[in-house]
Amino acid sequence: MSTRRDNVMAELRDWSRPGRRADLLAAAWQAGETTVAVLAEAARITRQTVYTDLRSRGIDPDHRPKGTSMITNLSPLDIEGFTGVLETVDAEYDAALRRWAAQHPDLDPRGAEGHAEGMRLVGVMDTVARYADVRDRLAHEQVARAERDRLLHQVELRWEALSTASAWLAAHHAYVLAVDEAGIAIDMWRERAETARAREFFCSSPRDEAAYRQIQDAGHPALEEALADLDQTPGQTAKQLRANLAQAHERRMGLAAETRQLATA
Repeated sequence: MSTRRDNVMAELRDWSRPGRRADLLAAAWQAGETTVAVLAEAARITRQTVYTDLRSRGIDPDHRPKGTSMITNLSPLDIEGFTGVLETVDAEYDAALRRWAAQHPDLDPRGAEGHAEGMRLVGVMDTVARYADVRDRLAHEQVARAERDRLLHQVELRWEALSTASAWLAAHHAYVLAVDEAGIAIDMWRERAETARAREFFCSSPRDEAAYRQIQDAGHPALEEALADLDQTPGQTAKQLRANLAQAHERRMGLAAETRQLATA
């Protein structure tokens, strides 16, 4: 099913009228597409032009909006005593079953009611453990993605700074370091993205669904939107980002070499 983000991204890819591009970029950003490299590819422009256009529409690209897909709540889990920590899950299950038995002294823990409660607790235990794993993977990917975009933008800022730098060699070295850091950030994001994609989250029974509702009712975020927001091909995206970075860097090194020649002539 088409989403608003899909629609505005399609419009952005087809922009043609002068002056329309900045409006379309702003619409895409506000619809949730906050990856500058993706916007640049869609509009067939440089990342720096994306930054310029967004700022012309009052948007600060250095501050991504925190929509519902952002995993911002990483507070410890405690759902009926279950924390999602695999090392303690057996002890947590036994404790939960003992609490139930103490609250229902008139019921036989080995009877039908005890069996039903035990199965319910198994559902809570399993769902909390899977939720904790997936949530942490998603959060790590989102942090790595934001850092990747920040450092790619830092490359552009460092390159721009060379035009007015009084200590040109020092500024050039800062630019070279920024390129190296951005490359490392791309690789780190790819690893986090592939790790996040390696584990799905789903509810396979009414017990699982009830446990998932308990998790959300306790103030922890739903995972569906963040899962849908994952890059479908992180390896390809990382390869393309690396290639774009290397291509721009090679061209800039040629320009910098000309500047050095003039400075030493």
